Amino acid sequence: MSNRIKSIDAFRAITMLLMIFVNDFWTLSGIPKWLEHATATEDFIGFSDLIFPAFLFIVGLSIPLAVAARRNKGFSNRHIATHIVFRALALLVMGFFLVNYSNITPELMPISKAFWTSLMVVAFFLVWMDYQYLGKITPNVQRTLQLVGLLLLLGLALIYRSGSEAAIAYIQIRWWGILGLIGWSYLLNSLIFLFVGHRLLFVTILFLVFHLLHLQEFIPLGEGRPIRLIISASNYSCVSAGVLAGVLLNKLKLYPKRLLIVFFVLGLVFLLYGWELRPFWGGFSKIRATPSWTLVSIGVSYLTFLIIYVLVDVLNWDAWTRPIKSAGAQTLTCYVLPYLIYQILVFLDLIDLPNPIGVGGIGLLKSFLFSFAIIGLAALLNRYRIRLKV
Repeated sequence: MSNRIKSIDAFRAITMLLMIFVNDFWTLSGIPKWLEHATATEDFIGFSDLIFPAFLFIVGLSIPLAVAARRNKGFSNRHIATHIVFRALALLVMGFFLVNYSNITPELMPISKAFWTSLMVVAFFLVWMDYQYLGKITPNVQRTLQLVGLLLLLGLALIYRSGSEAAIAYIQIRWWGILGLIGWSYLLNSLIFLFVGHRLLFVTILFLVFHLLHLQEFIPLGEGRPIRLIISASNYSCVSAGVLAGVLLNKLKLYPKRLLIVFFVLGLVFLLYGWELRPFWGGFSKIRATPSWTLVSIGVSYLTFLIIYVLVDVLNWDAWTRPIKSAGAQTLTCYVLPYLIYQILVFLDLIDLPNPIGVGGIGLLKSFLFSFAIIGLAALLNRYRIRLKV
């Protein structure tokens, strides 16, 4: 992909905006059901249930672009593979800490939960800040700051406590969190793509393999329990569907009409296939990561990207994306910042909002404005060349 495809950044920015928006729902009450996540026992897809798979889809869509960019700079496959591994490792570590943060028992901690979380975010920036972009930092200073960040994370891990006084639990792998799940699915998809390249047949087979692995997770085997060969094949399927979209985009970008037809047909196929599987494979459920939910989410992602592609790259109408542009470029920064901002609100005793600010439509407006505030803060930090990059 030689020319930058603006719709990829636009789709990423919209997805990040909506992710911050729905992640703020925990501060609200009286939210319409169709906006929320469905419960584990419901056969239902809420608006919030579509955001994470869309993010996974755009991760996959970006993989062919990222690999091609590094190859164009002369990097070897070995160098690119090393970069992929370290990038995934960073996401796993951050996901590990973020998951444990939510399980802290404040009464067992030597410092407050808010202070622990604030230090965690500071450590993330010390370790994974884009020092090359920051400039005016010598390699020795960079290594020192990164070492300080790593030691800070180690210290936070050592003082971590959850559970109860009768059964104290220490920091541990619970689940990998959003960032960790992205890390695992990004890792395997990227390494396989590095090997198979833009060969459409092999990329299609990759998706089908992940899809079959996903289906077998819902087939009772030994003692009625399925065997999971990878960590939630649903996530891998979403990313590989994005990789397929990225390869198609590369092959058809010079033929816009064909591209639009292919993406539209694929979107409908995924939607219809997911709907047909609904009665046989656990219905629609994000929490249980059912095949039907995954496929419908992929279909929605294909059609949504198609609309954005037409607006931004075909009609060249991208002015509307400027207010959220930083969310597409500083995505990881935007994702991490709320964890720090929430702790500041705790310090200021502003986290529990009075009626009607935290209720219903006014509450939703508050969360939407909060999303724009986070994106604006990321843009402000970027002006001072402060951003996360893995």
